[in-house]
Amino acid sequence: MEPITLTFLGTGNAIPTPQRNHTSMLLTYKNLGLLVDCGEGTQRQFPQASLSPHKITHICITHWHGDHILGLPGLLQSLGMSDYAKTLHLYGPKGSNHFMHAITQLMTGMPIKLEVHEINPGVIMETPEWSVEAFSVHHDCPALGYSFIIKEKTRLDKAKLKKLKLPNTPQLGQLAAGKTITINGKTIKPSQVTYQEPGRKVTIILDTGFHPHLAKHAQDANLLITEASFAQEETEKAKEYHHLTAAQAAQIAKQAKAKALMLTHISQRYEHRTDLLIKEAKKVFKNVKAANDFDVLTL
Repeated sequence: MEPITLTFLGTGNAIPTPQRNHTSMLLTYKNLGLLVDCGEGTQRQFPQASLSPHKITHICITHWHGDHILGLPGLLQSLGMSDYAKTLHLYGPKGSNHFMHAITQLMTGMPIKLEVHEINPGVIMETPEWSVEAFSVHHDCPALGYSFIIKEKTRLDKAKLKKLKLPNTPQLGQLAAGKTITINGKTIKPSQVTYQEPGRKVTIILDTGFHPHLAKHAQDANLLITEASFAQEETEKAKEYHHLTAAQAAQIAKQAKAKALMLTHISQRYEHRTDLLIKEAKKVFKNVKAANDFDVLTL
């Protein structure tokens, strides 16, 4: 099973701290390098994490507030100056074309090939193996969440193939495609030598106010990553500023029947109190952690 790897490049809120940079995370799977948001200083976080920014193939912007996008000019310049040869695809909500045009005006020409996709909710990328879905969240500007989904797949059971003494031929691919084959006079059904590898799902929900529909988009996620800007004592302030408390994030995870919850977008007021956020979330949903800059998760 190919791993999904998540590297948290920035886990802070609007004001960074010595321990937490502005929000950004990199999801990698095979040749896909999906950067979600690009807060100020993201380009510097890559070498700090012993990662090459050339791993990035796509960028998904949740919304166009400064703490989520002000790293874009520097990152694009760095990629251009280090001979990034791919076409970089950037996806974002309504207004993305306007904002990217403004950003490119800050630069002396566009140093790389960039395609901007201003998207609506729905499937925004898809291959036979995986897809990326965008969905609306509830902030004070157009904003999106994203789910990366690996589809369920039929796999050949090598032990069963060996037991049946089946040769390694192209016909075995037909079994994986659900077709019965005949080899050396033996009729082999897919059910005899295949199994279903379950799908996997990572859902990312950053700046948003609480809304019951968010759980629908995170349904059955292996990992739900959400902002947790406030503790329960500031629930009214969270509502006023269209953000989540840690307990509300946990409520989304519980309703979605997610397997694990990772809190991020941690305010500087909780820099030394993340245990409070985790404690409040665990009252609702048990499998909770708070992300730190440079944490790496593998699914």
